[in-house]
Amino acid sequence: MALPVSTAPKYYVLKEELRVLAADSEPGATLPPERTLAARYATSRTTVRQAIAELVAEGVLHRTQGKGTFVAAPHPTYVRQLTSFSEDAGVQNLDTSSRIISVDVVPADALQAAQLGVAPGSLLTRVERVRLINGEPLAHETAHVPGDLGDIRTHLDEHGSLYSTLSRCYGIEIAVAEDTVATRVAGPDEARLLVVEVGAPLLMIHRRGLDADDKPVEWTRSVFRGDRFHYFARMNRASE
Repeated sequence: MALPVSTAPKYYVLKEELRVLAADSEPGATLPPERTLAARYATSRTTVRQAIAELVAEGVLHRTQGKGTFVAAPHPTYVRQLTSFSEDAGVQNLDTSSRIISVDVVPADALQAAQLGVAPGSLLTRVERVRLINGEPLAHETAHVPGDLGDIRTHLDEHGSLYSTLSRCYGIEIAVAEDTVATRVAGPDEARLLVVEVGAPLLMIHRRGLDADDKPVEWTRSVFRGDRFHYFARMNRASE
């Protein structure tokens, strides 16, 4: 019985061949020019360009304008759990840091009010940051917490972690987290903050944190680089 003929698009077949080529090369190795690859694999430069673009989006390759395309170095995987960004990364011995963009007090809009169980117009503390792993931008994060926590920026500078700051300085403990996950592509602002190309794949997570009484105490929107982030969740089924 004859084997079925592969119907995979040409660019996809080439992409997988280039993935093998990258795996067999040292990090930082230069990929041959598009013209050379097109001749080697008997295909068009357009096909080569599409295959490379997807491998760049996946973090297998990286491009430097005016210099070429290179094999990317291995990148750490950030595993999201019921802990803070800093705590999750710390257990993996990753160096974490944050760049605070703004900290201010804002009135809750309708969506924020619904998520946090407060009246529209209620005061929320808004914290916007870029989160970094080993000095490289990984996520753009905007957190909203009920109330006016006017001195939170000073505490964040001291503790780094939002969860640690809320616990130590305000007595707010996150006992339950609800994560809603979606995909999107980078717009101009996200591309600038995360150092990716416009249109690069991103993973967007909305997290609502609740205390031990199931009262919402945090609502955070995080947008992660798709080429640097893996989402991991573990759940136990209660025994009957």
